[in-house]
Order: sequence, then C-alpha cells, then structure tokens
Amino acid sequence: MDTRMSMLVVAGICAVVLAIGFLRSKAEMLLNFLVRTVLGIMAIFLVNMLLAGAGIEGSVGINPISVLTVGSLGTGGLALLYGILFYNML
Repeated sequence: MDTRMSMLVVAGICAVVLAIGFLRSKAEMLLNFLVRTVLGIMAIFLVNMLLAGAGIEGSVGINPISVLTVGSLGTGGLALLYGILFYNML
C-alpha cells in the first residue's frame, strides 16, 4: 500500500468517526426536543385546566406554533405563552 492510499484510508476512517459523532448529537437534540414538546403539551393542558377551575377565562391553545415554542424553548417557552396570554387579558 502506497502512502497516498494509506492517507485516503485514514481520512476515510476519520470522516466515518466524525459522521457517527455528528449523527449521535443530532439524535440527542431530536430526542431532547421531542421530550420537551410532549411535556410542554401536557403542561399546557394542565395549566389550562387549573385556570378554568379557578374561574379565569383564557387558555393557551395547543397548535403548531405553541408546540414549536414549547419544544424549542422548554419551560421558558411555556412561561412566554402564558405571559402573552395574561398580557392580552389586561
């Protein structure tokens, strides 16, 4: 095996290792987003029920925009949605 071929093999192995690491971090980010989304939807549903039980008229709708907000921002997104709701109620 000549020097050029061995360098190509080493570069190929490095590319495979980097691709595996990149895909692993992407899978972790996707799983994190999905967990935040599911927990956020459950939290919106629960807080809406608590507000209705307390007699406060107003609720955050569960739609693609609110799901993306809670999924990408987490707890801060949930607070943002309810902050906007209460600001509009003033």
